[in-house]
Amino acid sequence: MIRRSLKLAAALVLLASVPALAGTDREGEVRAVSLVPAAGRAELVIHVAGAGEVADQTLRDPSRIVLDVAGSYLSPGVERLVYDGITRAGVRNVRIRQFAPGVVRIVLDMAQIVPYRIERTPDAIRVSFSADAGFLAWSSGSLEPLRAALADDALAVELPRARPETSRSAGKSQQTRQEPRITVSWDRASIEEVVSGFQAVSGRSIIIGKGITGTVTAEIRDRPWTEAFYAILSSQGLSARELPGGIIRVDAPATLAEIDSLEPLENAVVRVNYANVGALSTSIAGVLTKRGGVVPDTATNSLIITDTKSNIQYVVDFVSQLDLRPKQISIQAKIIFVDRTDLERLGFKYDIGTRDQFFNRLIQRPNPLTGGQPYQPGVNVVNLGGNQISAMGNAEANVGTPALDLIFSTALGGFSVTSFLQALEQVNLSDVQAEPSTTTSDNKRASIVVGDEIPVRVIDANAPTAAGQGTRANVQYKETGIKLLVTPHVTNDGRISMQLEVERSNLQTLAAADLGFIISKQNVQSNILVGDGETAVIGGLTVTTVTKTRSGIPLLSSLPLIGSLFAVSNNEENRRDLIILITPKILAEGDN
Repeated sequence: MIRRSLKLAAALVLLASVPALAGTDREGEVRAVSLVPAAGRAELVIHVAGAGEVADQTLRDPSRIVLDVAGSYLSPGVERLVYDGITRAGVRNVRIRQFAPGVVRIVLDMAQIVPYRIERTPDAIRVSFSADAGFLAWSSGSLEPLRAALADDALAVELPRARPETSRSAGKSQQTRQEPRITVSWDRASIEEVVSGFQAVSGRSIIIGKGITGTVTAEIRDRPWTEAFYAILSSQGLSARELPGGIIRVDAPATLAEIDSLEPLENAVVRVNYANVGALSTSIAGVLTKRGGVVPDTATNSLIITDTKSNIQYVVDFVSQLDLRPKQISIQAKIIFVDRTDLERLGFKYDIGTRDQFFNRLIQRPNPLTGGQPYQPGVNVVNLGGNQISAMGNAEANVGTPALDLIFSTALGGFSVTSFLQALEQVNLSDVQAEPSTTTSDNKRASIVVGDEIPVRVIDANAPTAAGQGTRANVQYKETGIKLLVTPHVTNDGRISMQLEVERSNLQTLAAADLGFIISKQNVQSNILVGDGETAVIGGLTVTTVTKTRSGIPLLSSLPLIGSLFAVSNNEENRRDLIILITPKILAEGDN
């Protein structure tokens, strides 16, 4: 009953801000229609001024409840009432029309026909029916001329919901409470009437300063009354302040500032448990008055706050809301790097020569002048006394570290023919798996580096040097290995947002020692949002490199089927796979 009374009082007070229509000689007048919740039921309230009797009937397909108020006329503007479209207690739509002279018809479009009861009171007709749950109350009146296109004046007041709202009172005192929500429209309503409406909705004592005047034309839809209250005051150039005892005073900011200047100052020492006092002092500067101040004491991790008596408690409460125990997040990462190389090499070489003429490169011939010692490599013998022939095929194409060397030699007439076969098949596999893990606080960066620091000599060619001295060189260190940088944040819905940087690098030495090194690096930077304990793939990279080379004797190496017998081929395939997995988990208290 208290909830219902407060809702009806709020609706009646705000409707009171609508000026009454003057000069009607009609027998009865329908001024507004309201749909409000009550204990276990809903009530449709038809606000009737004067006489008026109601007759009802139900219709189906679609389901409707039809109410005819005899002996009444519509208040100007109400005839074109437009319902907001929200289904309340089974009511899908409310329509109102001047059905006939002296008869006002109200039609309720229902989800289904339900039992209802009609009660006539001196100022209203009440239709009540059962409702399974509460809903946002709705009411409507109008200031528009007769038959206006729309009636914009709508009022709905809702008492506290299950979800708590955090609001700041006029004197900046912070309380966690369930604030009433309000939907309302004003058309040239005086500031006194608007403030009176807020007073009825909130149950707070609100007074207006001397000489405060003005009119309000505005519309608020389903907002906490505190937000609507301060928005309306701001639009009128006014402010509010809570006086000792909880009374809210509405006045000009200059007047309230004069009151603040006369109020004595107080000091408070707030010990901070988790937050950094230096950063916290900056955050609370916005809630201090002009005369207030804050000094961080890093030795005791405390804040020394000075402010007016009415505001200092609000500041202390504000600090306590910021000084929360940070959540701990465990970050587990897995970095998988697979490097596979498949190598196939096949080559044929040929040597044709005689005893008197040959190329001394593939086959070392003996030198009769040195007692049978072989000729030095690169020494070729040419017989100038007659027609001779010598030949070499693919002499410079070698298969490095061959797994098979095959030599075949035969004699063709006066020639010695030698063929060489080299073959190699090789598989190189490198599988690197790293699983770094760390634990950090909410919004705090964590870093893991597992690797080496490589000294790199850097030559400064432009540095001035003395005569006869060499160029100056500096040594810089480069990090290589596995690196994980992560900054996690726990969202309000229990998920984890992370700023991530994962890197894997290794060192490769160049053939020429003075040229330094090559640092091979794989790096991923990402912002991801995952659930608690879920695993996310933040980086996946596969690189496949295929290299094929073929060299051989012209024409012969191009022959179909047998062309490979006159060529040297090299096929190399390299495949690199990189996968990075991240699993964050929020630690409960005591898990650290």
